[in-house]
Amino acid sequence: MAHKEQTSDDPTTGGAPRVAGLLLAAGGGRRLGGRPKALLRHGGRPLVEHAARVLREGGCDPVYVVLGAAGEQVRRTALLPGCVLVDNPDWSEGMGGSLRAGLQALSGAQAACEVAAAVVCLVDQPGIGAAAVARVRAACRSVGSLASAAYDGRRGHPVLLGAAHWEGVVRSARADAGARDYLRERQDELALIECADIADPADIDTPDDLHRLG
Repeated sequence: MAHKEQTSDDPTTGGAPRVAGLLLAAGGGRRLGGRPKALLRHGGRPLVEHAARVLREGGCDPVYVVLGAAGEQVRRTALLPGCVLVDNPDWSEGMGGSLRAGLQALSGAQAACEVAAAVVCLVDQPGIGAAAVARVRAACRSVGSLASAAYDGRRGHPVLLGAAHWEGVVRSARADAGARDYLRERQDELALIECADIADPADIDTPDDLHRLG
């Protein structure tokens, strides 16, 4: 179920195609001892706040946030003004389930907000900022666009999925693979946007990674 706060009726930003942000923040942090990643502290606030703000500052509107583990606690403690909060009851399946839930929610609202694409980010990559989001977002030309950030030539996040691809991604997304298989099958269509100069894709997966939080 999604709860929406419409931020704008304008389908474009500066004349460019309108691009939504999709933040996957449902994980339970199994390798972190069961600490949901959305609630990790970064800059004194829940990490999910930082990640949602990065999408908005990168030019994404609307911003959808998929919640799962400790979802009610995230709703109570995190400040996510204007975001659409999507509950994923199957969050334990992994990233694929959250990606499906988010894209299905976006698909239901696409006609109303005229979104051409979505930029997908993961909540546990605090080194990816608004500059990387904006750079990947700028690759959107139409609903058929497909792009990914690259780090020294290696594909990573954020990923831009044109709306024409959403149905296919939903069908193929499984477990922790996310859109990986779909993108691999469409390498010839996929634009790689180098972001190593402006972002760090390292994620927070184990207690040894917590030093990446400020």
